[in-house]
Amino acid sequence: MLWNAPENAARMSVMSHQAYGPLVGVPRLLDLLNHHQIRSTFFVPGYTAHRYPQTVRDIVAAGHEVAHHGYLHEQPTALSIDRQVAALDHGLEALQEVAGVRPQGYRAPMWDLSWQTPALLAQRGFLYDSSLMDADVPYELSVTPGSAESIVEIPIQWALDDWEQYCYLPDITGTGLIETPAKARELWTAEFEGLVAVGGCWVLTNHPFLSGRPGRARQLGELMAEVVGTSGVWVASLSEIAEHTRTLGLEPRSIQYPDVDPRPK
Repeated sequence: MLWNAPENAARMSVMSHQAYGPLVGVPRLLDLLNHHQIRSTFFVPGYTAHRYPQTVRDIVAAGHEVAHHGYLHEQPTALSIDRQVAALDHGLEALQEVAGVRPQGYRAPMWDLSWQTPALLAQRGFLYDSSLMDADVPYELSVTPGSAESIVEIPIQWALDDWEQYCYLPDITGTGLIETPAKARELWTAEFEGLVAVGGCWVLTNHPFLSGRPGRARQLGELMAEVVGTSGVWVASLSEIAEHTRTLGLEPRSIQYPDVDPRPK
């Protein structure tokens, strides 16, 4: 809410909407994850770690993975290469300082990976990224198209993000339509069942300031029970999934940069 719009800091209600996550949502979700014995991955912006250090330490103490999500949730494609580097390094420094964590994984804010990001991640020793949408299963992503050097990519998709279901802030984001938790669960369950059928990787994204609300958390807990209870499904953190993928010896690949001729035909 603050990156590229620092004026939002003057809006107390907007700041309270976001503060619900670290103050209430994270503890509630940690309890749910503990109850269902799930080790999860929390993508934490460095600024959030500086603003709510004890919350991030609680996540680590509960045994969950903390991964990189920018410093101020900066959108990589909107940054120069120097500013991309600064956001990466500042975020790394914050997580190390606050929680003693050197993250293995990265997720681009807004899921908006730049073409330079994979190489920048590899240079800093990251194992994986989780920002792209071109597969049902993890794969080795070439750090530049055609390169043999790679990081693991764990694909995501917008249908498995709670932002589209729940997030509405006047003048900032959303249409005003907020789905019921039952509707969100129906969508996520359909995607889960489909990916199980094809042997895929189901990566659900839940923001604590959204899915940490009581009615939503209740439905999420019931969904956790269904997932954990499904025969043949491995429930794991993204770093564990990436480590497994790395053992498979997959050939690195990438997406081809589009050669667009802007001239009219």
